[in-house]
Formats: sequence, structure tokens, C-alpha cells
Amino acid sequence: METEAISLTEPACGPREIELVHAVLQSSCWSDGPMLDSFETAFAGWSGRVHAVAVASGTLGTWIALRALGIGQGHEVICASHTWHQIAHAISLAGATPVFADIDYWSGCLDAMKAQEKIGDRTRAILAGNTNGHPAAWQSLLELADVNGLSLIEDSTEALGSRYRGRCVGSFGKVTVFDFSPPSALCAGEGGMLVTDDDSLAHELRYLRRCLSADRKSVSLGAQVPLQAGMSEITAALGLAQLAGLEERLAQRKRVEAWYHEAMESFEGIKPPYQAEDVDEVNWMLYVVHLGKRFTHSARAQMIDDMLACGVETAAYSHPLHEQFHYMKAADAIGGRRGCLPDTERIGDRALALPLHTQLTVQDVKYIVKTLKDTATNVGAGAPIYL
Repeated sequence: METEAISLTEPACGPREIELVHAVLQSSCWSDGPMLDSFETAFAGWSGRVHAVAVASGTLGTWIALRALGIGQGHEVICASHTWHQIAHAISLAGATPVFADIDYWSGCLDAMKAQEKIGDRTRAILAGNTNGHPAAWQSLLELADVNGLSLIEDSTEALGSRYRGRCVGSFGKVTVFDFSPPSALCAGEGGMLVTDDDSLAHELRYLRRCLSADRKSVSLGAQVPLQAGMSEITAALGLAQLAGLEERLAQRKRVEAWYHEAMESFEGIKPPYQAEDVDEVNWMLYVVHLGKRFTHSARAQMIDDMLACGVETAAYSHPLHEQFHYMKAADAIGGRRGCLPDTERIGDRALALPLHTQLTVQDVKYIVKTLKDTATNVGAGAPIYL
């Protein structure tokens, strides 16, 4: 009998999730109802922002945010190629051009100085994320956006609960995007949230999100046509339940992280996970190791296959956007092709994501690390890996 593989991510479902979803199913309202209102109110309070606007996904939310900021055809948005792809895809969907800038090698986040080099006459915004949970250097990014009159959009999908200079991530962008699909620590299966302190922007985000039932009798439309991109009551119920247990879940994930650190001590030459001096707390989305220079892109692919054969799901973290076919076709326009973003490519070729979720036991983690060590030795001929 085959043993089920240790999954890369696994949502935690308990009585609270079942109770709230059941309440929706027993009601007559499956959209635009009280569960959605409660989730938006609770999430705004948790994130410390004035407004929260629930959407069908982070991609659609970012698209709506770009439209609300007046960004579209003929405009450029600076972003990282090493990022949560679903969010960055929205730039192309909005008709704007993504301009890829390189990252800070240690944090994996968009580097403000490298982003500055990409600013041009058509630049309208900077989209920056907190890569795998580590906050970006927001002070530098805020100053860069302010000096150049650019909108700063924050993607905090990967970093729920992380803190930078005394503030939670999600509080730095003019608008911040969250996505609740796996492997988010707040997993509703799908859906996302936009948060902002700007009253007029929040009004526009809500208008663009979807047509309301009351609008169906109207023959007029505003200056922009809204999407059908709202969140259902069922998704909101899952999100609200997950938010209620988020702090406990993050604490459980911290325990798993500590088990990883202890098990990793058996590796010779392993570096501790990086945390910048002005970062107060990092809540990792996945446990990511960086393979040494002797490992190649194909060697990592072989490790992923070998780990799965041994019952452990892993994944590349991540495939740089500027090396993907859609963006390579327009490489001259977006300023990205192989060789232009050395730090992004260095990480992109050799970063390997290991499982990180609350269902893992200490025995699971020991087995994952032992399997990783054996696989790295077999594939890399004893080459070192680094966290």
C-alpha cells in the first residue's frame, strides 16, 4: 500500500470553518451578504487599514487596483520577476507593461536602487512584494515612490503576520493585495483582499469589483465598466474562520520552522535563514533552501522528482517571470531577458521550497530533511546547500 506523500501545503480546517460554511449553506444569501461584510470588517481591523475590499482572487484584485489608479495601456509598472506570479500577471491584464527590476539577493524582494534604474516617462507605479514572508525594504520603496510621484502597490500574499520596523506588512502600499489561495497561511481556497486607507480609492475599488443587484435595472454605466470579481459568501465564511484562527496557526507554523532549523543542523555549512536588521518578524510562506553554485536548474528538477519518489512534495521557488514565454516575447519592451537580472536568476535557478504547514509533525520534518540531504548528495555529489 502506497504511503501518501507529505504535501507542500495543506489547509487547516476545523469546527469553525465547518460551522460558518454551514451557516451560509443554510441561508438564502450566497453572495453580497453578512458574511462578506463581516470578513471585510474583521480583515481591515486585523491589517490596521481603514478599508478592506474582498475580491475573487489576488490577480483580479490587482487588476482592479491598477484600473482604479488610472493605470493601463501605455503605462509601465515596475515589479520583480521573482514574485508571486498571479499578482504580477495583473499588470499585463490591465494593458500596462511590466518592467522587471532585480531583487535584493538576501531578502528576495524588489531592490529600491535597482528599481530606480527602471523608472521612465511612462512609469506610473511600483508593485513590490514581501517574498516568501520576508518584508521588503519599505522605507526605501516608499521614498522612491514619493520622490517620483508613483503609486506604490504592496503584495502581502506571502507574508501574513510579518513585521517591518514595528508595522505589520500590508500597511505600506497605497493599496495592498492579499491572495487566499494555497499556500497562504490564511487559505480560503481562492479569493483575495484589497486594503487601503484612501476613502475615494476604496469607493472606486468597490465600484469596479462588480455590478450590484440594484445596478441591473440601470441602463447607465460610469466612466469604467466593472468586473464580476466579487467574493462569494462561502469563500468569505472560510476566510473569516481562517482569520479568527490565524495567530494560533502562525504560532504552530513557527514551531514547524524551529523543527526545520534543528534538523538542518545536520547539514554541513548551512546558513541560518536571513532576516534583515530592520525586520521584526518573518512568517515564512514555505521553507525555502537555496542550493549551492554546483547545482544547476536541471539538478534542482531532478531533486524535485527524487523527493517526490520518496514521498515528499517540493517545488521550484520560483520560475522567474522574465524567463517565461509570454514575457520573453516582449523582452525588449519590458527590459527583461536572461542575463539582465543576475540575482533573480541566481535564486530562480536554485531555490527549492519544502513543505510548511500546521499538519506537519516533528517526525515529518526530520524525514523531509533526511530525504533532502540524501537527494542533495546523490544529485550534487556532496555539494552544499544554503537556507
